[in-house]
Amino acid sequence: MSKKILITGAGGFIGSFMVEEALRKGFEVYAGVRSSTNLEYLQDERINFITLNFADKIELKREIDEFCKTNGKWDYIIHNLGVTKTLDPMVFDKINFVYLKTFVDALIETENVPKKFIYMSSLSAWRTDTKETFPIDDKEHPYPSSAYGRSKLRSELYLRSLKSFPFVTIRPTGVYGPREKDYLEMIKLIKNGLDVTVGFEEQRLTFIYVKDLVKAVFLALEKGKVGEGYFITDGVEYYTQKDFRLLVSKALGKKLVLPIVVPLAICKFVCNCSEALAGDKEVPVLNKDKFQILKQRNWTCDTSKTANDLEFTADYDLEKGVNECISWYKEKGWL
Repeated sequence: MSKKILITGAGGFIGSFMVEEALRKGFEVYAGVRSSTNLEYLQDERINFITLNFADKIELKREIDEFCKTNGKWDYIIHNLGVTKTLDPMVFDKINFVYLKTFVDALIETENVPKKFIYMSSLSAWRTDTKETFPIDDKEHPYPSSAYGRSKLRSELYLRSLKSFPFVTIRPTGVYGPREKDYLEMIKLIKNGLDVTVGFEEQRLTFIYVKDLVKAVFLALEKGKVGEGYFITDGVEYYTQKDFRLLVSKALGKKLVLPIVVPLAICKFVCNCSEALAGDKEVPVLNKDKFQILKQRNWTCDTSKTANDLEFTADYDLEKGVNECISWYKEKGWL
């Protein structure tokens, strides 16, 4: 009999890949979506869709209880629901923390706790603006500088406060791949002959291709130790913006790209203006909280626990991932 898995935030960039992998592995898949969710990448007829009201605990408990009495409880849950950018910092806390707490409490109170609960956090929950260049690990006290990172950390701390809830935390670094739109903007800029670097000090970047992230998540379902958190990168110590520029240029066949260094002060001004001009429109790529991430110089992290516990090794380094990603963008007419 197939194991039941619920994936929240299933309609997003990462969530849609998780759904595909769960189907490939033979799970009975329940995709958590909203009425407004774009289902473009969720077309497989084997997908069971479910809408849960994370904003109302009483209603959520009723929905969970009703579902589980009829179908049996989920064996596994991947909580991928979250927001990465917003014009209102309070929204980070509401969706990334309050909804998580409400969901977990509802599972506990209805006695429908799964065998394992994967929480999708972020390296931003631990990385702070620092001059240090050593890889961060979770033996240190985290000091996230962005509102996004703080909301993710708050959820992690809440899960840790629970005595017997079977959670495992995944903390990916920058995730790129097909269907992703923020890195697409950087790639478009390089295609147009420009590459913008923020700040004069070297920035140590890490990446994870979306398919490798999904691979790590399902290894965590199988092998992850309850109560532990795992940093996820492609295993390369770090890249620079120049490395990224050269690989993208090569994949695009672009021979001449002008690197431009923007001082942090100007970047901050641009992010502030971009957010102010957005008004009630879609959240711009450059915004106040994004600046807190852009100004950080060191995104390296210790992935030894990930390698040891999950036996995870990435299938994609940055060159292989960029090549596949750009091919997809071209095929879909995005680039």
